[in-house]
Amino acid sequence: MKKKFRKLISRTEFYIALVFLALCLLIQLRSGQFFTPNNIVDILSALVVPGIFAVGAFMVIISGGFDVSFPALASLTSFVTTKVLLDAGWQGGVWLPFLIALVLGALLGAFNGLFIGYFELPAMIVTLGSSSFFKGLMQGALNSKQLAVIPVGMRSFGTSALFVAKNVESGLTSRMPTTFLVLAGVLLVTWFLLNRTMFGRGIYAIGGNPVSAHRAGFNVRRTRFLLLVYVGMISALAGLCRVCMMQQMHPTNMLGMEMNVIAGVVLGGTAIIGGAGTLFGCMLGTGLIVLVENSMILIGIPTVWKDAFVGALIVIGTGISAFQVNRARRAGLRNVRKGAAL
Repeated sequence: MKKKFRKLISRTEFYIALVFLALCLLIQLRSGQFFTPNNIVDILSALVVPGIFAVGAFMVIISGGFDVSFPALASLTSFVTTKVLLDAGWQGGVWLPFLIALVLGALLGAFNGLFIGYFELPAMIVTLGSSSFFKGLMQGALNSKQLAVIPVGMRSFGTSALFVAKNVESGLTSRMPTTFLVLAGVLLVTWFLLNRTMFGRGIYAIGGNPVSAHRAGFNVRRTRFLLLVYVGMISALAGLCRVCMMQQMHPTNMLGMEMNVIAGVVLGGTAIIGGAGTLFGCMLGTGLIVLVENSMILIGIPTVWKDAFVGALIVIGTGISAFQVNRARRAGLRNVRKGAAL
C-alpha cells in the first residue's frame, strides 16, 4: 500500500489533478456556477478541438520530437475540404467531408513523416518549415478566404447535440455537441494503439532511446513515418470539427494554437525528451488550460489576463518536466556509480 501511494504522489498527474480540483473549487466558491450542468457541458465542448490536437501532439512528444505544424495542417485540410464540397454542391451527409479530410491529413502527415522518419531530420525544424509551407499554400496558391457558408451535412453535424444541459436556477442551456464523440473515438483508438500494439510500444521505445529501440527490433524510420501520418489524420479531424462547430471556415482561426496545446500536454506530465507520458495526463493538462481560458470571467478576473495565466502554466509545466528529467538523470548516475563501486 505504501509503495502504491509513493508511486502515486511521484507522478505529475497527481499534482495536476490537485491543481485542477483546487481551481474548480475556487471558481465554485467565487461564482457558485462552476458545477452547474450547463457550465460543465460548455467546458467539455471547449475541450473537443484542443483535446484532439493534444492527442496528436502527445504522441509526437513521447516519440522524442515536437510537431508545431498541426494547426496549419488542420486549416489547410479543412479549407480544401469545405471549398471543394461547396463548389461541387454537396448536399449529402458528413461522412464524405470526414473522409476527404482524413485522406488529405494522411497525405500532409506523410509529408512530415518522409523528412522526419526516413530522412531523419529534426522534427521541430521540419514541422516549422511545413507549417509555413501549409500556410503559404493555403493563403497564396489557394487564395483562401473566409467561407461563411459550409455544406449542409457539416452544418447539421455541427449543430447536432448528444443532449442539452439546463441550469435550473438561471434557465441557461448548453448543448453537448456530437463532435465530442470524435474526441472520444480518437482517445479510444489512440489508447489501444499505445497500450495494445507493437506500434505504440515502438513509439515509447523510440522516445526513450532510438538506438536501443532499433536494437530491440523496432523499425524506427517506419514507426516515425506512420506516427506522423496518424497525427496528420487526427489534426484533420480536429480542423473539420472546428469548422462544423463554428458553422464557418476561417483560414487563420486555428493558427497559433500549438503553444497552448503543447503546454497542456507537457503540463500533464509528458516528458519533454520523450519516452514517458499518459493519455490521462495529456487530457488533464489540456483540460486545465481550457479551464483557465474559459472560466476566468466566473471568478472576476478580466480576460486580458488570460495570456498571463496560460503563460504561467506553460512555465510551470515545462519546469516540472525539466525537474523530472534531471531527477531521473541523477538517479541513473547514482545507480551507475553504485554499480562501478561494486
